[in-house]
Amino acid sequence: MDQTDHKIQIFVTGGTFDKDYNYITGQLYFKDTHLHEMFKRGRCTLDIDIKTLMMVDSLEMTDADREIIIFNCKKCPYDKIIITHGTDTIVKTAAAIAAHNIDKTIILTGAMIPYAFGSSSDGFFNLGSSLAFVQTLPHGVYVVMNGKYFPWNKVVKNKKTGYFETPH
Repeated sequence: MDQTDHKIQIFVTGGTFDKDYNYITGQLYFKDTHLHEMFKRGRCTLDIDIKTLMMVDSLEMTDADREIIIFNCKKCPYDKIIITHGTDTIVKTAAAIAAHNIDKTIILTGAMIPYAFGSSSDGFFNLGSSLAFVQTLPHGVYVVMNGKYFPWNKVVKNKKTGYFETPH
């Protein structure tokens, strides 16, 4: 086993996960990723490489943005990849990646509440779950939210509850 077998690539694309809150205007905005702080706070000892690809709200993500994500997944030397992504179009991006049959374990995760909101955010939990799942699931594309993993083609976001589930 060479060293690349253990390394985990993290691609940051934005989404609620990395939004900050402007206390004056009440608006959410992007500054920098919170992942470095999250891994430090979580006392993570895994070999991780973090690369920011973009910082966009998933509702504003374009097909060209998805092509950037796919290109980076293909050229990544590691076979374990986590992508932080906005939850509104996370399944659309997962489907776009899956269409390329990349022989790696690729997990997309996000948050309903920004990490910057502190203990009320689900981002920390979703990131931790993703780290566990990326190390144990076989190659494929998955969405990880709320402690569960879903194959890319067996998941929907329930717009009423805000939870991800398997479609009926």
